Amino acid sequence: MRFIYPAVISRKQDGTYHAFFPDLSMCEADGDTTDEVIRNANAAAYDWIDLEMQEDEPDIPPASVAEDLTLSEGEFVRNILIIYRILDGWDE
Repeated sequence: MRFIYPAVISRKQDGTYHAFFPDLSMCEADGDTTDEVIRNANAAAYDWIDLEMQEDEPDIPPASVAEDLTLSEGEFVRNILIIYRILDGWDE
């Protein structure tokens, strides 16, 4: 399964970066560079989706359209691709 969610990224006062997903409750990441925060955001979103998929009735929210998000000064959006493989019950 493929999911694409927008992450809102901003630079903090100490020069590091912070990202959050408006669609994924409490899903956030930090990093020293934009590349690192994007990698960490991808891992955080994957973990969020993985945890939700473990539920009896997973509730995966629809993704917002990046252009529709209201941003504060200094924030920017990157769409994050999450590839989630469902392997439960799969035998090699």
